[in-house]
Amino acid sequence: MGNLSILVVDDEKNITDLLQDILEDEGFFVETATSITEAKEKIKEKDFEIILLDVWLPDGEGIDLIPFIKESNPLTKIVMISGHANIPIAVKALKEGAFDFLEKPISTDSILAVINKAEKEIQKELQLQFFKEKDKSNIEIIGESEPVQKLKRQIEKVAKTNAWVMILGENGTGKELVAKSIHYLSDRKDKPFVDINCAAIPDDLLESELFGYEKGAFSGAVSRKPGKLEVANGGTLFLDEVADMSLSSQAKLLRVLEEQEFTRLGSNQKIKVDLRVISATNKNLEKEIEEGRFRQDLYFRLAVVQIFVPPLRERGIDIILLAEHFLEKTCLENKLEKPVLTEEVKEALLKYSWPGNIRELKNLMERICIFSNGEKVVLEDLPPYIIKNRPVRSKLDIGIKPLKQVKEEAEKEVIKKALETYNKNLKEIAKVLEIDLSSLYRKIKQYNLEE
Repeated sequence: MGNLSILVVDDEKNITDLLQDILEDEGFFVETATSITEAKEKIKEKDFEIILLDVWLPDGEGIDLIPFIKESNPLTKIVMISGHANIPIAVKALKEGAFDFLEKPISTDSILAVINKAEKEIQKELQLQFFKEKDKSNIEIIGESEPVQKLKRQIEKVAKTNAWVMILGENGTGKELVAKSIHYLSDRKDKPFVDINCAAIPDDLLESELFGYEKGAFSGAVSRKPGKLEVANGGTLFLDEVADMSLSSQAKLLRVLEEQEFTRLGSNQKIKVDLRVISATNKNLEKEIEEGRFRQDLYFRLAVVQIFVPPLRERGIDIILLAEHFLEKTCLENKLEKPVLTEEVKEALLKYSWPGNIRELKNLMERICIFSNGEKVVLEDLPPYIIKNRPVRSKLDIGIKPLKQVKEEAEKEVIKKALETYNKNLKEIAKVLEIDLSSLYRKIKQYNLEE
């Protein structure tokens, strides 16, 4: 327990002193008020997660303060306190939005129990703001190539541990997808996956995003905002493009990660968290460290395990699998008929270098789905820069030979090219060549193409 700000509103000083002593011993930040008027002033100045509110106060009924509290901060948990067991009052308080009801005299066990219950509810509500169910169902890594099979094995292995992971790879290769896969295959899967793009947030705002802030911490801070470190408590914090952080922010982040505690901006109250950190970058960190742009100690802290995500150009047949996937998904979302990729189009896609990786392929398939004019996707549907990378077909210099020999040489070249193009995916090759798998095995052996 701890980390929460609590306001005790009661006109009996012995009650406020007792509750303040009990709660501060547990690590909570506690303030007191003896009237509705004083409570309103404190609530205007500061957000409280929990307010313990007496039913009867010198200047009115505590229940009348509930709408004001809810308007100031809808997440605040209000616990009503009464010196007399009164069921109608308790029912009215709960209907107005109170979280719970305590009867005086208040024991230490009862107050800590209700605070613990409120704390869990607060954490749950914070997490729900960031916890997106679609993340759970959208973590499939599509691909059958050897580089991707290796990547999947690494993900499964590291997900079972609590090790911090650094994901390396070019822009657009799917590093965030890898991070989500690790999270949702881990024991933390029922806790939040919270991401922060370090490159997209200005340096002067990064701290408030990570650590959060109190009301009045700076101009524009009109209410308390929990930081992403706090929201990710118990789950995974994903630091995307971590190498784009300034050295100043890197130093502050390192201290927080080592201590697993921090303070919101504008507060002196320590907040402890339990986090798994996954980071990602497209930069060469060894070069960044050598040139003084990235802290070596932060690198060692984050990169307990390193995972490399291969670029699309090295994934062979996965290019076609992904193209089909994105084409089908986009057409379904737009209620359009899915056109068929012709073999010439597939060949052009396989030969293109994909500098933008999966992101570029996804965008292309979305455009094709929307602008395609027929049942088939033909070369003319592709951008010129992809078509021009298509290899020019040359005439075979076959000379005068027995037809059987010509047939065998041509067959060998076609199978050899297919093995290279489809990354030795024999099932796919047999399908493209329109022969059964056993015949393909036999011909590969016949032409000494096993290697």
